[in-house]
Amino acid sequence: MSNKCLVREVGQYVGQEVTIGCWVHNKRSSGKIQFLQLRDGTGFIQGVMVKQEVEEEIWLAAKELTQESSLYATGIVREEERSPSGFELTLTGVKVIHLTKDYPITPKEHGVDFLMDHRHLWMRAPRQRAILVIRNEIIRSVHQFFNEKGFTMVDAPILTPSSCEGTTELFHTKYFEEDAFLSQSGQLYMEAAAMALGRVYSFGPTFRAEKSKTRRHLIEFWMIEPEMAFVEHEESLQIQQQFISHIVQSVLKNCQKELKFLKRDLSKLEQVTGDFPRITYDEAIQFLQDKDFDIKWGEDFGAPHETAIAEHYDKPVFITHYPTELKSFYMKPDPERPEVVLCADLIAPEGYGEIIGGSQRIDDVQLMEQRFAEHKLSEEAYQWYMDLRTYGSVPHSGFGLGLERTVAWICGLEHVRETIPFPRLLYRMYP
Repeated sequence: MSNKCLVREVGQYVGQEVTIGCWVHNKRSSGKIQFLQLRDGTGFIQGVMVKQEVEEEIWLAAKELTQESSLYATGIVREEERSPSGFELTLTGVKVIHLTKDYPITPKEHGVDFLMDHRHLWMRAPRQRAILVIRNEIIRSVHQFFNEKGFTMVDAPILTPSSCEGTTELFHTKYFEEDAFLSQSGQLYMEAAAMALGRVYSFGPTFRAEKSKTRRHLIEFWMIEPEMAFVEHEESLQIQQQFISHIVQSVLKNCQKELKFLKRDLSKLEQVTGDFPRITYDEAIQFLQDKDFDIKWGEDFGAPHETAIAEHYDKPVFITHYPTELKSFYMKPDPERPEVVLCADLIAPEGYGEIIGGSQRIDDVQLMEQRFAEHKLSEEAYQWYMDLRTYGSVPHSGFGLGLERTVAWICGLEHVRETIPFPRLLYRMYP
C-alpha cells in the first residue's frame, strides 16, 4: 500500500510509492510518455507515465485528464535535478476524481479585468500561490516577533461609533438605530489596551472609503497596530526597525523557492537589517527641492516624493518630525519645537512608499482637549479616549504596518491587488 503524502513531503519518500491528492496544472504527451504537471496547494511536481509500464486502463484515464481536473496520483518518488522541486513521480496509477471542461484560465495571456473576475480560480496559478505563501510567512513572523517581545494580541472592533483619525473617508452603516462606521484603524482601542496590558498589538481588517485607484491602494486591507506604554519616540523607532528586519529575514529564510519563482532580487532584501537611515521632514523638503521638486515646507509628500527619497538609500528610511498640521490629532508635539510632532513614516525602498506610520501619542489631558477643539471632535464620542489621559496617563507610542504594501514590497509586485486573496478595489467587489 502506498504512502499518502503532500507534494512538499515527497523528499521523505525517495524510492517509495506515494499517493497524492492533486490537480492537473498542465500536461503534455510525446506519444508513449505523458507528462503531468501536478499541484496540491503545497507545491508542484511532474508526474511521468510511460505507456509500456502501466495497464491500458490507467494510461487511458491519464490521457483524458484536462487542466484543473482532480485526481489521486500514485507513483514512485525519484530525485530529479532538472525539476524545480528536485523530485519527480514515476506514475503507476491515477484515480480520476473530477474531469474539468473548458477551464477559463488557459496558459495564454489574459487581461487584468478577466483575471480579477476569475480571482477565485486565478489564485491557483503558481505566481499567485507564491505570493500567498509569502503573505502567510509575513503573518507568521509578525506574530512570532510580538510573542517573543512580550506583546499581547488584542482584537479591536470593526464596527465603531466614530472615526479614528477624524477623516470623512468612512463606510457608514446602521447599528440598529444608531450610526456606525467600519473601522479605519484599531489604534485608539490599542491605546486603551496598552494601559491594561503594557505592550499590545492588533491584527485585523481596516476600511477606507477613499476613491483612489493607485497601485498602492485597497479599500479593505489588513493592519498590524502595536501600542506600547512607557515607550517614547526613539525606542519606538528601534522596535520598528527590528520588526521590519525580522519579517524580511524570516521570508528570506523560509520562502526562497517562492521568491526565486517571482524573480525577486534577493540582494535588495538581504540589506534590510540593522539600523535604518533617518531624515527629518525638514531635510526631506530640502532634498526634494535640490532635486527640482516643486514642494514647500508644510506640504505632504506624494508617491513621487517618497520614491525619490527612497531611491537615495539601500534600506527602508524613516522620515521624522512632520509638521503638526499634517498629522493626526493624537500625535505628541516635539517639546523643543511644537510645530512638528514626534512621528515617523517608514518608506520602503524601490518605490513602494510608506509601509509604517507611527508616533509618540499625546499623554497630557489639557493638550488633548485643545486638539479636540482644534479638530472639532466630539468630546462625547471620545470621552473614553480622554479617560486614558485622566486616569493614570503615561508616555506611550505606537505604529501601524500595512500588510498588503509590505507583501507588495517583499514580493516585488507592481500592484497591491495581487497581495490579498480577494481584493476590494474601487468599483470592484466581485468575487
